[in-house]
Amino acid sequence: MTMLAIDGISKTFFPGTVNERRALAGVDLRLGEGDFVTVIGSNGAGKSTLLNAVAGRISVDAGRIDIDGTTVNKLKEHQRARFVGRVFQDPMAGTAPDLTIEQNLSLALLRGKRRGLRRGVTKARRERFVEELTSLELGLENRLKAKVGLLSGGQRQALSLLMAGFTHPRILLLDEHTAALDPQRAALVTGLTGRIVEQGGLTTLMVTHNMEQALALGNRLIMMHEGRIVFSADAQTKRQLTVEKLLAEFGKIKGASFDDRAMLG
Repeated sequence: MTMLAIDGISKTFFPGTVNERRALAGVDLRLGEGDFVTVIGSNGAGKSTLLNAVAGRISVDAGRIDIDGTTVNKLKEHQRARFVGRVFQDPMAGTAPDLTIEQNLSLALLRGKRRGLRRGVTKARRERFVEELTSLELGLENRLKAKVGLLSGGQRQALSLLMAGFTHPRILLLDEHTAALDPQRAALVTGLTGRIVEQGGLTTLMVTHNMEQALALGNRLIMMHEGRIVFSADAQTKRQLTVEKLLAEFGKIKGASFDDRAMLG
């Protein structure tokens, strides 16, 4: 079953000006249910633009995006929230810092639904929150009343990840969600990512600059350059890939220069 179908999407920023930049150039991509695709490429390759197009943060100039059989091109970002979960690079972006942990989780639970007048945190919900937070092994289940702004970056990203997968979205988008963390916390969130995606059977598209992370997570991999997918590895091919082999593939791209040391880890 195809969960995400991207057909020929293109996007050009500032068309007709001296700043014109083609970010996506006829991208085709399909994710089956449960696929976990990692996306790599140097700066400006179009990776984050691809995620923004799926999420509805930007509109595409051409092409079509279907999520679980529904064409979403005309849906605004908030309307796609019932289909899409997302974790951003900035640990501050995915949560409300002035609200408590349990209030943030309640908002995540209601994402994409009509909210109306109802009690935000019920006893049943609180019990579920404790169970879910316990699985993170960060002690957050004992801090339900703590404001999220008091948490560390790693704790916030772990919470954002849990919230994004809370309602089992059709598509989970991870946009360099460990890039702003120190190596120890990045490793923690990377491990949680694999566990949460696998346990939830979530269809996932993850952008990363880190080749080692791209190889460690997911069952498929794509490489982008100048708005196009220039290399794709299925599950069998990906298992045989190494950082050195990925660098060799990158070296085959005409006009490409490897100047992003972050891709090495």
